[in-house]
Amino acid sequence: MNYITNNIWLILFVAWGLPLSIYRSKFRKLVYQTDSWIINIKPVFLKEMKGLVGNLFPDNRRYLKFRDFYRVYLGIYLLLFSLYFNLAAKSETTKSSNMNGVSVGSTVPSFALKDQNGQVFNFDSVKGKNNLVIYFYPKDDSPGCTKEACSFRDQFDVFKKEDALIIGISGQSVKSHLEFAKKHRLNYTLLADEGNKVRKMFGVPTSFFGLLPGRVTYVVNKQGKVVFIFNSQMNTDKHIEEALRILKQLK
Repeated sequence: MNYITNNIWLILFVAWGLPLSIYRSKFRKLVYQTDSWIINIKPVFLKEMKGLVGNLFPDNRRYLKFRDFYRVYLGIYLLLFSLYFNLAAKSETTKSSNMNGVSVGSTVPSFALKDQNGQVFNFDSVKGKNNLVIYFYPKDDSPGCTKEACSFRDQFDVFKKEDALIIGISGQSVKSHLEFAKKHRLNYTLLADEGNKVRKMFGVPTSFFGLLPGRVTYVVNKQGKVVFIFNSQMNTDKHIEEALRILKQLK
C-alpha cells in the first residue's frame, strides 16, 4: 500500500499513458489516411496537429468522433501533468524540513570524498574555519546542473566575501567532475560521491517519481551546523540567491 501511495503519480501516468499511445496511433492513421504502422514513427506532426485542433474531414463521422474522444483523453493526461507539477512546486519548499538525515539544526556528519583533482576532501578539515554551501546536483554537464554550476562560479567572489566555501556533490566519477570543471571553468570544489553514500547520509530526496537525484543546497555555519536547506529541482538560480541571503544573515 505504501508503494502505491508513494508512486501514485507514476501509476496514473502509466495507466493513462499506455492507452493514449494506442489512440494516437489510430488517430494518426485516420489523419494521414493510411493503415500502415510506419506512420507512427515518421517525423511528421503538422497535419496531425491540424487534425486535432481543426476539422480536416468535416464529412467523415469516424474522424470527427475519434478526434473529439482523443481531445478529451489527451486533455485529461495533460491535466495530470499539470496537477503533478503544481503539487510538486508547492511541496518543494516543505520537503527540506521533512527530510530524514541532515536537517536544519543538525551537525553535519563527518565525511571524506575525492575532489575533481583526485585529492581527498575531508569535511572536518574545514569545520570551524569557514561557512559552507554544500549543494547536491543530479549529473555533470546536464542543462540544469550546468546552469547551476556556472551561477555558483559567477558568484564565487560574493560567496568568498561571506567567508563561504562552495562544494558541489554528485554521483559521477572524479574524471567526470574534472571534465565538467574544466569545460565550464568552475573555480570551486566538486566531490565525487560514487555510490551516493554521502547523498544518502544527508537524506537528499529524489524527484520526478524517483527518477532523478534531488537538487538540494545546504548552508552550514562555522560550527558545522546546518542553518538552511533549499530543495528545488527546477529553480536552479534560487539555490544561489537563497544561499547568499542566508549567509548575509549569519554576520
